[in-house]
Amino acid sequence: MAGKGTPATALLTTQRIAHTVHTYVHGDGQAYGTEAAEAMGVDPGRVFKTLVADVDGVLTVGIVPVAGSLDLKALAAAVGGKRARMAQVADAERATGYVAGGISPLGQRKRLRTVLDASADEFETVFCSGGRRGLEVELAPADLARAANATVAAIAAP
Repeated sequence: MAGKGTPATALLTTQRIAHTVHTYVHGDGQAYGTEAAEAMGVDPGRVFKTLVADVDGVLTVGIVPVAGSLDLKALAAAVGGKRARMAQVADAERATGYVAGGISPLGQRKRLRTVLDASADEFETVFCSGGRRGLEVELAPADLARAANATVAAIAAP
């Protein structure tokens, strides 16, 4: 894994969480999560994207399947908030330390409130960004929730 380490993979290694690193060649113009699922030949329901929202003025992470979208009302409710809107890209990048398309729910610069969609529990393992475009980590949903300090709730919309 030389040259491929990120704060996300370092966190998993430090916490001794079993995971597998997958790489793929990132192209142009395609949604990152969908591209990852296609490139790896994986069901898009198992590949999760990391989205940063502003819930009542507090940046909050939602981790949802790439095949769906983030239900902002459900995310707000999951953290006891009232209103949510997608965060500005620059704010998300600054808070997480990652660039858009490579934002990982793991090893972020600031620990943000995080919610993992409950659909993750349907799978033995799921994929999420490893902290760089073209880098995914595969791990058990419970390990993802623990490493990201996430609560689990139904926050995805089809």
